[in-house]
Amino acid sequence: MTQLNNPQQNATVCAHVWISGKVQGVGYRLSAQSEAVKRDIKGWIRNLPDGRVEALFEGEKTAVEQMIQWSHQGPAAAVVKDVNVEYETSQGYSEFQVAA
Repeated sequence: MTQLNNPQQNATVCAHVWISGKVQGVGYRLSAQSEAVKRDIKGWIRNLPDGRVEALFEGEKTAVEQMIQWSHQGPAAAVVKDVNVEYETSQGYSEFQVAA
């Protein structure tokens, strides 16, 4: 009997994420970039004027879910209060960038 791969298992997903708390000035964006590269996540991350960090994680479903889990903790100096996630259509990013 032939086993079929579950197409959803390896599907590319795109998560738009907003992280609040003490997440600026603590190395959050560079740490996130390192974590994203480890997981082959594409997209971007940037600071927002209101003190939050905004990111777009695009990649294999399990890897994106791991990246969202990491976002709840962040780097050692971060104090994450809340993480909001909205799933969107994948944009086809080719790398993970830290935006200004």
